[in-house]
Parts: sequence; structure tokens; C-alpha cells
Amino acid sequence: MLRLVATLIAACCLAACSSGGTPTFALTAASVDATYRCPGGANNAPYEMHATIAARNGTSKVVTIRSVSALMTLTSIHGNWLERVGDQYDAGSVSFSPATVASASSATLKITIPSACTSGKYAGGSSSSAHYEVTMHVETSAGAFSIKAGNKHEILAA
Repeated sequence: MLRLVATLIAACCLAACSSGGTPTFALTAASVDATYRCPGGANNAPYEMHATIAARNGTSKVVTIRSVSALMTLTSIHGNWLERVGDQYDAGSVSFSPATVASASSATLKITIPSACTSGKYAGGSSSSAHYEVTMHVETSAGAFSIKAGNKHEILAA
């Protein structure tokens, strides 16, 4: 009987020690600037779109963010637009901070994505807009991750 009790206690201890799961690094949420109003008369005018990514480091080591890249996919159009639904813009490697996430902590990655827009003059009666889905790829010392922004980025033009 004593042996059975000892075996049960050992099994319970083993289950308790292993029930916490493997500590991981994860990207938990992302968002981008909701709207950008393209200046009237702009022709491929550069602007910066800002994004944030919530990161959680459940590991016992610092995780280094090596690079972030962004891909914008056109999902809807209103009015005249130079691109078609489904077209993609690869912004390539983009600037970000911070470069590390401490062990057993969370951080918000701040990202700047270069983009550009073209717009007619706003004196006319027509206007156009487009919505883009933004996917960010994050290379870290804990592996490669991808996350889509929870909202879409809209460009307003004449």
C-alpha cells in the first residue's frame, strides 16, 4: 500500500511539473495607422505608415528582433484606383524598435513602414480610396513569425 501511495505522489509531482507547457515567444496582436489622406496633386508621394506589434516573451532568455518586413495587400477599392484588388506592395525590411524583448516580459514593437500615394486635385467632385491588409514578418532569435494587423490601412485620394 505504501508503495502505491508513493507511486501516486510521484506521478502527481511529475504531472504538476510538466503541466506548465513550454515557455515560448509569441506575437499576440498587431495594428496599423487606420487612414492616410493623400495630398491633392501628389504623384508617388512618400509617407510613413506606423504599426505596432504586441510581443510576449515567456522564455528565460532575451529574444533579439533581427528584422521586420511588411507586405501590403489591396483588399478593396472605392472609385478610380491605379492598382487592382489583390495587388501587393512589398515594403521590404522596415525600421522597428525595440531590438530586444527581455525574458519573461512583454513589449510593444513600434514599426515604421514606407509607402507612397498618388492623388488628383481635391477640387473635383470625385474621390477614391483603397483598403490594404498589412502582414508583418518578424525574424527573431526565437524563430520566424508572421502576423496580420487586426485593422486595415486606408488611403484616401481625390
